[in-house]
Formats: sequence, structure tokens, C-alpha cells
Amino acid sequence: MTKTIVESKTKTAIIGFDQPFCVIGERINPTGRKKLALELEAGDFSTVEADAIAQVAAGATVLDINSGAVFSNKMAEDARYADNNFVEPPLMRELILRVQAIVDAPLCIDSSVPGALESGLEAAEGRPLLNSVTGEEERLEVVLPLVKKYNVPVVAISNDDTGISEDPDVRFAVAKKIVERAADFGIPAHDIVVDPLVMPIGAMATAGHQVFTLVRRLREELGVNTTCGASNISFGLPNRHGINNAFLPMAMGAGMTSAIMNPVALPVPAAKIEAKKLELAAAGVVFPDDMELEVFCQLTGLGSTQPRPGKEMEAIRAANFLTNNDPHGGAWIEFNKEAPKPGQEGRGRAGRTGGRRRRA
Repeated sequence: MTKTIVESKTKTAIIGFDQPFCVIGERINPTGRKKLALELEAGDFSTVEADAIAQVAAGATVLDINSGAVFSNKMAEDARYADNNFVEPPLMRELILRVQAIVDAPLCIDSSVPGALESGLEAAEGRPLLNSVTGEEERLEVVLPLVKKYNVPVVAISNDDTGISEDPDVRFAVAKKIVERAADFGIPAHDIVVDPLVMPIGAMATAGHQVFTLVRRLREELGVNTTCGASNISFGLPNRHGINNAFLPMAMGAGMTSAIMNPVALPVPAAKIEAKKLELAAAGVVFPDDMELEVFCQLTGLGSTQPRPGKEMEAIRAANFLTNNDPHGGAWIEFNKEAPKPGQEGRGRAGRTGGRRRRA
């Protein structure tokens, strides 16, 4: 069985056909997160650290670290900041050092800038996953030597200099080319994790079917592990979690072994809580003033005031159990244990000290 080994200094993650699905947490990425980009520009890594801790707590196996920040303020003062080749290498190093200082999860070094990839490889402890290489000749010639030099696995994205093809046969051919070129560098197929590229189902009705077919071919014909940007499938549609929850177990059933995704259900914003209170008050429903916000959110179906595992994590853990990658359901049972209420830690069922009482 193909196994891709990703390691931190103290922990090993195995991506494989007979392994639990590998969740690669995507939150540490300033792309599209203006607030995070501004924090990083100011040298503030508090959100990065909080995201690292929350994702591991929610069940992420590996953490993706993306350094693609745009420092607009510094750019106005110094033209060098308009160049990602200047910005990303030192930022990637700092991100890696910060994250691995507070969590022990293996890392995925994510950048389109070769200098940032090498900077991350130099800073990372263990054996990180490199993200990524494509089928473009220039990219192959730059990234594959890094993969060989540092003896790390790499994500291979199924597009080349012609762009992203809507034809799954073309995407398979690009993946095959990357695997073959990697072999020329002495890189084994088990160190290639192919991203077959998930298209939005709202834009292409056959997107789901294409991915499932591609994943089966990649497993059976090339013997490689696979990954994807899981939320791409539901882009632009309502109730995205519902689509993601169906897609992930189906992709797993087809042979997909990992996904880059958000494992965390984010806390309910304060503004949403206040809006709900006003809505209920207008309908004549009044809650006690001293009710805890967490209780209010749960009673009204808003969610939680704390980060917690997302619904996608529930679907993945159920699928692990159903595919016998969670023998005897131990992880499923642990995942579904009710957290103790404040003041009841260390107590048994229903908060009774000592647990179940014996009959005399």
C-alpha cells in the first residue's frame, strides 16, 4: 500500500489508502483574509497561533502554512514589497517557526515562490509536505530538485502551461507526467500526492463525477495518494457545508486520502448573537439576562461561542469508521463524547462524582 510520510519533530502523519483520512488544515493563509494580512504586516502572529491551536484541536492532521501575503502599507513606502520573492521567504520562515513552537502537527509548506519553499524547508523540523509543483517545465525544474534535496513529499497539481483543463483525461496525463519526471530525479511515487483539481459543481455539473473517476485512476494506475481543496466543490452555492459533507465521504470512497480544508467551525460573531436576541425579543421571546452566551447559542441553533470541529470533520470521521480506518470506532466514540460542563470536569455520567453507582 502506498504511504506518504509527513513528520514534525515529534509526530508522524501517514497519508495512505489504508489510513484514516488526512486533514490538512488550511486556515493559516492570508489570501483573501485582509485582517490577517494586516496583522502579519505589523508583525502580529496572534491569529496565526490561535488558528494553529484551533485546527489541531478540531482534528487537523497536518497544517498548511501559506505565506502569500500582500503588504500594501509597506509597498507604498518601499517598492521591494511589491515583489513576492522579497516578501514571502522571510515571512514563511517566521510562520513556520511560530507554528511549530506551539503545536506538534507536521506542516505543509505552501507557496508559489521557490525561495519561500526553500526558506520553509530550512526552518521546518521533521519532514514537511511541500505544496506544490505543477506540470509546467519551469516549475518542474525548480521544485523537484528541492524535493530531492530535502527528501520531502510534494503535492502535484494537475495543470500545466496550458492552464486547467476541463477534460479529466488531460488532468490525468499531467499528473502522470509529473510522477514520471519526479522519478527521473529519484523521487518515488509514494512521495507524490496528486491534486486532480476539484471544479465547482455549480459551474460544471460533472465536477463530482470527474473527481471520483480521476481519483480511482490515480490510485489504480499510478499508485499515488491524492488531495484537493475540498471546499472548491461547493463554491458559490448555498449551504456549502451540506455539499462538502456529501462530497468528502464520496471522494474517500473513490480513494482520496487527504484534503486541504478548514476543520474548524468558527465562533458565532457577537453581532449575529445580538441580532438573534433582537429578533426573538420582537417575537415576544425573552431569555434571562444572566444566561450564558454559549447556552443561548446552543438553544437557538446559532452554534457555539468557541471554535469547534466543523460538520465536515464529523462526516470524515464517520467515513473513517465505515471504511474500517477507525477499527472498532474508537476515534468516532471519542469524537462524540459530550464535553463536561464547567465545574463537572472529572465527574462521571450526568456530572455525578464517581460515575455509575453500584447496587448494594
